[in-house]
Amino acid sequence: MEEERIPISEKLEVINYTTIYKSGKWWTAVALVNSFGRKQISLYLWLNRDGKWKRNQKYTIHSRSEWEKIKEAVEKYLDSLKP
Repeated sequence: MEEERIPISEKLEVINYTTIYKSGKWWTAVALVNSFGRKQISLYLWLNRDGKWKRNQKYTIHSRSEWEKIKEAVEKYLDSLKP
């Protein structure tokens, strides 16, 4: 079964993507896209409303240094998630 195309604007060229989570109502994925000549990575969250996927949230990572800061900040709290 081939997974449906992620619901990103036709103006963006999807180079590749990875689905993180998908149910009948929610879909989360990370996508590498070409946005008007510039590659970027975005984390998307869509909500299925009346059978159509609508973007609920989007967060774009523009550089490796930005990602390192995000990663470091998230990792500080990971131990708090342990039961």
